[in-house]
Amino acid sequence: MDPQPARPHWSKDADFSGTSFFIRRMNTRGRVSVPEVPAAALPFVGFLFLTEGEVLAEADGVQFLCEAGHLLLIPENRAFSIRYYSDAVGYTGGFRPDLVSSPDLLVPLIEPVHQAFWFDEGAFVGELFNMLALSFERADSDFIRKGLDLLLSRVRTRSKARVPAAVSVFLESVFSPGHPPKDLAAYAAEAFVSPGHLNRMVRKSTGKSVGAWIDIARLGMAKKLLGDTETPISEIAAAVGLADPSYFSRFFKKHTGLSPIAFRKRMHGLS
Repeated sequence: MDPQPARPHWSKDADFSGTSFFIRRMNTRGRVSVPEVPAAALPFVGFLFLTEGEVLAEADGVQFLCEAGHLLLIPENRAFSIRYYSDAVGYTGGFRPDLVSSPDLLVPLIEPVHQAFWFDEGAFVGELFNMLALSFERADSDFIRKGLDLLLSRVRTRSKARVPAAVSVFLESVFSPGHPPKDLAAYAAEAFVSPGHLNRMVRKSTGKSVGAWIDIARLGMAKKLLGDTETPISEIAAAVGLADPSYFSRFFKKHTGLSPIAFRKRMHGLS
């Protein structure tokens, strides 16, 4: 791998055999031109997302100026290069297309996609990349798959219609940091649609039901609290919207194969 992982480019000599997903946190300071970096082609879909600064990338002879809130996707095996980066903070990495559960989310990715996410949507996508990075560090392949599905459901290609406003409201709300997931009726009320209509729109746009996304949000929040804090299990249950600690434990084990206590011990390196 690149010996300077903070930089927003990949080494042309990196060995990606056996890799289905990787992500790195990017944090560079100052303006740096990188003419020494030759055009490279990754054996998977490459991505670049910025929360600060800017990066100038080039692919297919077209230059893409990425700034805060911008996402750049490069199709697999497509030659690209980095022209410069300036105070760039964000995430960079790649994934193999077969890691995505629904092929429709990537079809047709036949050319680079450069998309800007503004305001609340940008903050949401930034938090999603942070959760993907944490999941990669913890080898949580289940959330990586679901997180990629969620990210790609919000990406617009020339042939894919914009995600309906009600679906965007739901996704931003259910993954809002620090807020316990609610039920279908509450999210439908926020989006000003009926519960049935919201569920149909979410399933059509993302391939998953409202209930499935609520479970994913609960698990992501619970894993973060279990891995990063010493918060009691009963309080974590309440924080993710499940008042009964026993039910929370069954829910967590059903989806992860581990009890909350066993998961916490694993994350803390305890036997």
